[in-house]
Order: sequence, then structure tokens, then C-alpha cells
Amino acid sequence: MFRLSQYLRAITVGSNTRKPRQSNTQMGPVVIWNLIRRCNLTCKHCYATSADIDFAGELSTEEIYRVMDELKAFNVPVLILSGGEPMLHPDILKIAGRAKEKGFYVGLSSNGTLIDNTNINSLVNLDLDYVGISIDGMKETHDKFRRRDGAFDEAVHGVELCQSHGIRVGLRFTLTQDNYRDLPQLLQLMRELDIDKFYLSHLNYAGRGNKNRTDDAHHAITRDAVTLLIEHCLQDIQAGRHTEFVTGNNDADGVFLNQWVKRNMPDKAEQMGKMLVNWGGNSSGINIANIDNLGNVHPDTMWWDYTLGNIRERSFADIWNDTSEPLMHGLKKHPRPLKGRCAACAHQNICGGNSRTRAWQLTGDPWSEDPGCYLTDEEIGVSGLPPRIPITPRHRNNGHRAKVKLTLA
Repeated sequence: MFRLSQYLRAITVGSNTRKPRQSNTQMGPVVIWNLIRRCNLTCKHCYATSADIDFAGELSTEEIYRVMDELKAFNVPVLILSGGEPMLHPDILKIAGRAKEKGFYVGLSSNGTLIDNTNINSLVNLDLDYVGISIDGMKETHDKFRRRDGAFDEAVHGVELCQSHGIRVGLRFTLTQDNYRDLPQLLQLMRELDIDKFYLSHLNYAGRGNKNRTDDAHHAITRDAVTLLIEHCLQDIQAGRHTEFVTGNNDADGVFLNQWVKRNMPDKAEQMGKMLVNWGGNSSGINIANIDNLGNVHPDTMWWDYTLGNIRERSFADIWNDTSEPLMHGLKKHPRPLKGRCAACAHQNICGGNSRTRAWQLTGDPWSEDPGCYLTDEEIGVSGLPPRIPITPRHRNNGHRAKVKLTLA
């Protein structure tokens, strides 16, 4: 996750940025936990390929409690409870309540449609730290993405209920070429509803997002969207609004911001560059972890076709610290064993090699260049390389891990 507001605020009003978490060897990763795969919607870009059915083999509530204890012992600071739709889990209130009792920062990642007058007081009583509600555009666009009429109105109602009951809530938006035109209106909606957090996620190739990756926003669209977010964020800072803008799944955003500052605020460029190097970019397998509904552990939520181990067989700590596993060995290595444009890039110290999932999905090689990088060869200081990997279905490996043999590098 790239905390855009944090860095822009630091160079404009002088607030401090946090130290990079890589330096704290005593802290465990943020864990995004897909408690359940069932969902009442079938969204185009769902990385979990969810459906409104029960899935066999999911962790029981008692198993979830046991793993929660393991995570606490491993100094995991944050649990993001996700799905599917986590509100469909029969024990979601008990699970979230226990997580709060254990001292975790607890977030809920929801589509918002099931947050209503029947359960809002129960959510209030949990004292959740944050609720993120996914919005894919304005009404027509959102309902098309969510494949259900009325989904937008239900989600906005969920947002308004959280707002009116004092629960911190934010909007989550996945950028594609089908919905990028709605971004300005969504940012305006954020102001109208007085929402203080906006998360822009770049499309990553997982689940139905992989099947729909030819809908990935073209690089020019991505540049325009990130530029708009930067400008909107600065407007809020200058107006004294305490909003937060973050992006995810494309760590080239850090390099892009650095170059934007060099052009537009050159006197702040050195300060920004130092902060971004401290950030270090992609943290899959380091500071971000995922546990799916079956107990499989992944380097992040977009690696569902690659399992590091299962918490029914080994403890989370054993799985997470096992660098004999080839992918984890490479992810934790510094610098990572990158190839192509990413290997030659002059800004590896900022982006950390960007998303390895996109490279994996298109080539079967997790260390290949990231085709989602929207920076030009000139911007990253490379020349004379072969043509970039196109974003087309012919490279698709369909998630079959057996086609690729990873070896330690």
C-alpha cells in the first residue's frame, strides 16, 4: 500500500512519515484474512472468484481463534477481515470482537450491501478501527461491475450508516479502462459524504481479475488517474482537510510521485526521494500476508494460485519465516532477482520490483518484468531492451503452478 497523503503532507506541512517496517524485525506482517469465500455478488475483478454458495473445507471458528492466537504471538499488528463478503460469515461479529480483544487493529473489507439498520449497532459495539467499502464507479458503472442492480445504492447506504454511527469508513476503487471516467465523480462523492479515506487499487491479475485483465487500464489512463489523485490530495491538504489517499497493487506509483514532485515542487524533490527510498516499495512476502478461507497462506491476496503452506499443518510463523521456499526466498531477498525492465530499472530502491503477481500470471515467471508498470523506458533509465510484455491472454498460464519450477536464486 502506497500512502500518497502521508508523503505529500510531509513535504507541504511538515508532518513526519513513519519508519519503514522492514527495519523492525520484531513486527509481523499485516494479515489480510479471507474468512469466507461466499459472496452475495459476482464482481468482474474479484480475486477470490467468489459466488453465493457455501465452499467446502473452510476454517471453523475455533480454528480461526487458534490461528488468531498464533498471529498475536508472532506480533502481527493488523487483521483485515475480508471474503468473499465477510458479513456473510455466521460468526463475523464474534471473530471481529475477539480480534479487538486480542489487541489487533481490525479492519473490515466489505462490499457494503449487507451493512444495514439490522446490524449497524452491532458493528458500532465492536469498535472496529476501519471499514473499507468497495465502489467501482457511479451507479450505472458500479452496478454493471457488481452484476446486480441496486448494488451502488446499497453500498452507499452502508457507507452513510457507518458515517452516521461514528465508524471510520473509506471507499475502495479498482481502476480499469471501463471505469476510470468515473474517478472524478467518485472523488467528489467522497467530499459530499465527508469520507476521509480513498483507496485506489490498480487491477491485479488474480481470480476474475485475471480473466478480465485485457480490461486493465492502459498506461496513459493509469498516469492520468494517479495524477488526478495527486492533485486532489494536494487540494485537500492545502484546504486543511484531513483526508487520506492511498494506492495499491502498483508500486510504480512511488516513482511516479517522485518524478511529479521533481517537475512541480523541485525544492522538495530531495526530501521526497529520501522518504520513498525508506518506504522501499512492494512488500509482498515481507510486510503483507494473506490467509485464505481454507487456511492456505499466500504472500499477499493476489497470490491465491500459489500456496506457501497451510495453517492446519504448520504454524503461521513457520510458514512465513521459511526461506527455503523458493518464492519467499526471492521476495525477501534484497535486491530481488528481477529480470527485464525491472532488473534494469534505476528506481528499484523505490518500487522494490512492483507486482510479482502480474509477471507470474502473464509469463509463469514471478521475476519477469511487471507489465503493469506504466513508466516509460526513459523515466526508469533503461534503453535497448526487447519490446515490453503485452497485456494479452496469450501469455496466460491459467494459474497452473505445475508449469513453472521455481529454484532458489
